[in-house]
Amino acid sequence: MPGHFEPLSGGGAAVALDDVEISIIRSLAVQLLELIGPGPAEDAPDDPLAELFAEGPSEPPADPVLRRLFPDAYTDPEATPGPREAEERRAYSSEFRRYTENDLRAGKRDNALAVVRSLDALAVEEEGVAVLKLSPEESRQWLGALNDLRLAIGSRLEIAEEEDTDLLYRLPDDDPRKPMVMAYLWLGGLQETLVSTLMP
Repeated sequence: MPGHFEPLSGGGAAVALDDVEISIIRSLAVQLLELIGPGPAEDAPDDPLAELFAEGPSEPPADPVLRRLFPDAYTDPEATPGPREAEERRAYSSEFRRYTENDLRAGKRDNALAVVRSLDALAVEEEGVAVLKLSPEESRQWLGALNDLRLAIGSRLEIAEEEDTDLLYRLPDDDPRKPMVMAYLWLGGLQETLVSTLMP
């Protein structure tokens, strides 16, 4: 079980994490929460209808990580549309973003919060290791959060294609990106083994 998720009988998954791994995942999840920001209900807690009728932003985020987490819906990086088609795509993307981004942010926020809360509830044993046991629903939340964390780190590392990861293995140890690369690869391993526990 160390370093990878294993399925639990009856559904769910378990993984053994040491106190350093717990600290790293928790820190990354908190940073993700800060990046995503509070929801509309947190901005206006006295108005129960505020979230229901809140419209999201219509423009893509300026931060490249947020653009990766909340991409435009009507873009095709392979296509070179004419000016009119490009304008139509921007309009469609803007409209789609306005009505979906708040919900997408809420989902990503819930997933990251589930990670933080489950880690905070862990009891680390004398050996410095704790076994995290997740229900099927918690496993799905963790999977979503791990995916978002890898997207965020990948964006900071400017990984655009899967082939770019080959270069990461060849970075010298004194490269300042090395810790982020190690986190990216480690989270990828966790994500892959968690996916396998959810497969029938």
